[in-house]
Amino acid sequence: MWVVTIFEKNSVRMFEFLSKNEANNMLANVNGSAILSFTK
Repeated sequence: MWVVTIFEKNSVRMFEFLSKNEANNMLANVNGSAILSFTK
């Protein structure tokens, strides 16, 4: 599972994806700080 974590001023949001491609598409549209991680 791929996870995009978005760090905002007062919160943290996390989104789960089955494919890296889906996660990268989301990450490309994020303004600000974010990370992409993989977990089993």
